[in-house]
Amino acid sequence: MIVTRPAREAARWVEALRSAGVDAQALPLIAIAPVADGKDLQAALQRLDHYAALMFVSAAAAEHFFDGAASVAAGLRSRCWATGPGTIRALQQAGVPARAIDAPAADAAQFDSEALWAQVQAQVRPGLRVLIVRGGDAAGQPAGRAWLMREIAAAGGACDTVVAYRRLPAPLDDAARELAGEGARGEAIWLFSSAEAISRLRAALPDTSWGSARAIATHPRIAEAARDVGFGAVCVSSPALPALIASIESFA
Repeated sequence: MIVTRPAREAARWVEALRSAGVDAQALPLIAIAPVADGKDLQAALQRLDHYAALMFVSAAAAEHFFDGAASVAAGLRSRCWATGPGTIRALQQAGVPARAIDAPAADAAQFDSEALWAQVQAQVRPGLRVLIVRGGDAAGQPAGRAWLMREIAAAGGACDTVVAYRRLPAPLDDAARELAGEGARGEAIWLFSSAEAISRLRAALPDTSWGSARAIATHPRIAEAARDVGFGAVCVSSPALPALIASIESFA
């Protein structure tokens, strides 16, 4: 299996898959980097009392937002919204008490904004302010879906956004390109948890045919992106390890 998450998260997933008996290797397609200028982050940390909730789009968002600010995390009076287990873990490691975190249930069918909204929409009332902590592109401009912001606005709330980190193309060395070739030929199964990773792969290997490639996607939108690129066989799976193992076995 080829795990395409950013390096730190890919290493964690590879370890879990190998412990379950899966031959897994990391091929990060997105690199995580700090923002070039941290003044907006520092300003956000200084005005946390303005927000009833902080929404973190990923584990990287939590890690970079609270980097060096454990006392701030521990003393938060705002709710912290997380889309899934990885973000919950990052918040707790940063010092946020578990009682302050709202997230989809551990056995939720999907870990996304829609599942999170089902848990937190009752908190939103007219005038409530939410800070969205997210990633940005190479220039540090906010990147990602705006669905949750629209839902909050429709419920009478208001949102601000701060970019906590940047998402860059991960360079592919010769070993990475060889592994990608195996995946393109269907000799290994791809694991995608981001449509952006698929876009990066296509850009890095523009002349590659993906008709023989097999992929597991952790969300229907990601599966659609893989099919659009031309992946021959794609299935959708929860990112929970038992579900992933079952999906791998379905390709056998």
